[in-house]
Amino acid sequence: MTIRPFHPPQRVLMGPGPSDVSPRVLQAMARPTLGHLDPVFVAMMDEMKVLLKYAFMTDNELTMPVSAPGSAGMESCFVNLVEPGDKVIVCQNGVFGGRMKENVERCGGVAVMVQEEWGRAIDPHKLEDALKANPDAKLVAFVHAETSTGAQSDAHTLASIAHKHDCLAIVDAVTSLGGTPVKVDEWKIDAIYSGTQKCLSCTPGLSPVSFNARAQDKIRNRKTRVQSWFMDLNLVMGYWGGATKRAYHHTAPINALYGLHEALVILQEEGLENSWMRHRKNHLALRAGLEAMGLEFIVPEAERLPQLNAISVPEGVDEAEVRALLLSDYHLEIGAGLGAMAGKVWRIGLMGHASNPRNVRFCLNALDDVLSRVKAPVKHGVALEAANKVYAE
Repeated sequence: MTIRPFHPPQRVLMGPGPSDVSPRVLQAMARPTLGHLDPVFVAMMDEMKVLLKYAFMTDNELTMPVSAPGSAGMESCFVNLVEPGDKVIVCQNGVFGGRMKENVERCGGVAVMVQEEWGRAIDPHKLEDALKANPDAKLVAFVHAETSTGAQSDAHTLASIAHKHDCLAIVDAVTSLGGTPVKVDEWKIDAIYSGTQKCLSCTPGLSPVSFNARAQDKIRNRKTRVQSWFMDLNLVMGYWGGATKRAYHHTAPINALYGLHEALVILQEEGLENSWMRHRKNHLALRAGLEAMGLEFIVPEAERLPQLNAISVPEGVDEAEVRALLLSDYHLEIGAGLGAMAGKVWRIGLMGHASNPRNVRFCLNALDDVLSRVKAPVKHGVALEAANKVYAE
């Protein structure tokens, strides 16, 4: 068997991630590889820290990309901040809150769960009640933008409640960073992590993180060593640190970092507020088209994440068949439901480079055709007109 070079088909990625990658990012990743301690590369690292601070809206000096995907950014926060025996209040309203619980327990901590209905934002009163019932809690962890459902919680309020009870707040912003407001300093978030493959329009494989002074103090004064050598920030910062000479820690993913640098430059050129508005506008147009067809969102409008749209599968429709037809006939990828939502919803992403009017119209047209072919109980021929009215406003 002769295996030949791999040439992937051109898809339109409108699922929960990865999202379409900007051509500028792909071009940047093809540039010559440098050594990870090359002074030119180190200068680029310093620029990236500045750009990430802009994206997170923070002055935190400990702001950098972890050399692994968003799940490793999550783990980096937990292994550095949770010690054996620490009680952590974990808010769960979807799949990724459950992964936070896993991290707490693998660090030897005790997870106290605040459960919310999937598809709803975390109720701040439930968090308050949990903290009152557990005055010895050390940390609070929650997902800002729950990718499995498209629900967005009030990170500012939840972090404020955590601080009122003398807890640090760990926040998952994998799907929100760049697409909806994330204000680390204003909201006083202690530790936050994200991913590059969503609203930043970069390839998967890196996880931006940021830790404030309170979190750094916790890390420096641990009673036990961080269980992960690779993610021990006391060691990693020797490489990503300040003006001092960089110490070798690991061989960084050089070309992937070129791509993230370019993606952050693009975000800076557009402007954070403009990016948020773009994601919002395209969401409103998509929403108008979907609702004109008779499709329903599972998340109440006030708690809805603009860049991740979870809609109920119409009765009698094979959701997997619809996704397969979209992929085979239109090269369009949308996402299935996860966990409790499996088989019940489609997740349509409007993230980063993929969040544009052309994709909104393309998706609505493709859905209209495929749903007509599978005889779904929806209205046909009305979605594009409804979306265009939003763009005309």
